[in-house]
Amino acid sequence: MEMRLGRVGILVSFCLFGVLAAQAGESMLLAPGAKPQLLSREFEFTEGPAVDAQGNVFFTDQPNDRIMKWVTDGKITTFLQPSGRSNGMYFDPQGNLLTCADEKNEIWSIAPDKKTTVIFKDYSGKLLNGPNDLWVRPDGALYFSDPYYPRSWWKHTTMPQEGQHVYFLSADRKICKRVTEDLKQPNGLVGTPDGKTLYVSDIQANKTYVCDIQPDGTLAHKRLFCDLGSDGMTIDEQGNVYLTGKGVIVFDKTGKKIEQIEISEPWTANVCFGGKDFKTLFITASKAVYTVEMRVKGTGCVWAAKKNGEK
Repeated sequence: MEMRLGRVGILVSFCLFGVLAAQAGESMLLAPGAKPQLLSREFEFTEGPAVDAQGNVFFTDQPNDRIMKWVTDGKITTFLQPSGRSNGMYFDPQGNLLTCADEKNEIWSIAPDKKTTVIFKDYSGKLLNGPNDLWVRPDGALYFSDPYYPRSWWKHTTMPQEGQHVYFLSADRKICKRVTEDLKQPNGLVGTPDGKTLYVSDIQANKTYVCDIQPDGTLAHKRLFCDLGSDGMTIDEQGNVYLTGKGVIVFDKTGKKIEQIEISEPWTANVCFGGKDFKTLFITASKAVYTVEMRVKGTGCVWAAKKNGEK
């Protein structure tokens, strides 16, 4: 009973805070007075932010074929160059950086010592179209999107696969299966920390869907989440989903838009939470990267937080 009352008290306090914040014209998600801060504009096109166990954020500068590292003290350095033309990235539970390396249309695993391993390529004996974004389940299995965006560094000039789809790759890397068939151009995707739900954006259709993850990796009960496509995505601890494109657009778990974070760049490609307390929203936007301080934590750091002994 005491535990129940405690939870009720927390819920009431949160709701009261929300009402007071709304009345004061404050954001329920951004820290008081927080605004996006430009970190650097020394890139050609930034993408793929992924957070490690310490809150450092790795991101890609694909035209320059490099992976950059932003550490929690604010410094930005080159982590790996060349990087296989890496695009979307995510850390696995062992601390390896998994990346969509679309120079040769592969999925790579990059160890902490920077040793690279190709963990997947060639679906049904054909090149992938161009792996774009990925998300790793708590058990180490992963999902990746495979749209077709022609690259100047490719030798092929037509789409290798017969469509643009999302794929599931098992934790032991022995099973890869196509898990969508009806999307026009899947791009951003992200899952919930319990590994039960996957959000997938069909950027060409300008829609984002939510699906139930089945034990065998397939997706079921696909339903519309919101009428907006997205390049990259992340989720916070309250279950809010962050989409990108023109700034950062936040929807609650019911699909209701609750926040718009304006970014003064032509395009916002991707987003994740980082920093020492995982409350810094890290934003890749065209030639630049930005951060903004938040009231909430991200869920991309769930395995990292557990590794660090948090509950």
